[in-house]
Amino acid sequence: MISTIAFIILIIFTLASNKRRGIMLKKSFDGWVLDLLNLPIQGILIPILQTIILYGLFSNFFPQLQGILDLHPIVCFLLNFIVVDYFYYWNHRILHFNGLWNLHRVHHSAEDMDVFATSRNTLWTSFLILYVWVNAIMIYLLKDPTFYVVAAGLSAALDLWKHSNFPASHFLSDKLFIATPIDHQWHHSNQPNSNFGANLNLWDKVHGTYRKELEKPSKLGIPTQLPLWKALLFPFKGKQT
Repeated sequence: MISTIAFIILIIFTLASNKRRGIMLKKSFDGWVLDLLNLPIQGILIPILQTIILYGLFSNFFPQLQGILDLHPIVCFLLNFIVVDYFYYWNHRILHFNGLWNLHRVHHSAEDMDVFATSRNTLWTSFLILYVWVNAIMIYLLKDPTFYVVAAGLSAALDLWKHSNFPASHFLSDKLFIATPIDHQWHHSNQPNSNFGANLNLWDKVHGTYRKELEKPSKLGIPTQLPLWKALLFPFKGKQT
């Protein structure tokens, strides 16, 4: 629900801005296909997988584990927003290794940032992201997963915001360690091996991968010469430009 509200608000503000609307509307046909086909995968298919298929499997094979963790609501929230975020930092870095970069570089092919670029991927790369599996497991194990789910929704909303083209106060980045759109734009520049954090840039600062910049990069995206079908299904052996 939180991510859906954030998605709608970001689209409204994007369309209300002549500059941002113009940038979004000049997106290529292939770019729109990549973004829009993956949107229901991330927004509908994956939640169905988490809540019905995985939850059903756990119920059948591990019924004794359902609700076994009775944690304070704040702990549940922080478990997702901080602990899972740290593991995602490493998940994201691994996707930049040579063997997996071919899969992840489709996401980095967006040459302009907007809320739809959040979902740009192959049709199956999203299943390599730990959120899909960890969140389903934790929701099953927690006695009351409400605040865990709230944190997951907030994380998804922040991801949409990071991929948008909106400014943010440096206070968020410098004092609260919140990863901002400008942080993520540098991750989407032609030098992508920095600013891997999702919710927090703290992990980048701790591990030496943080790139602090006050201005946006002059160029975004790492274009590929992949035909659309390969970008969607099998993004290997494509040449980078």
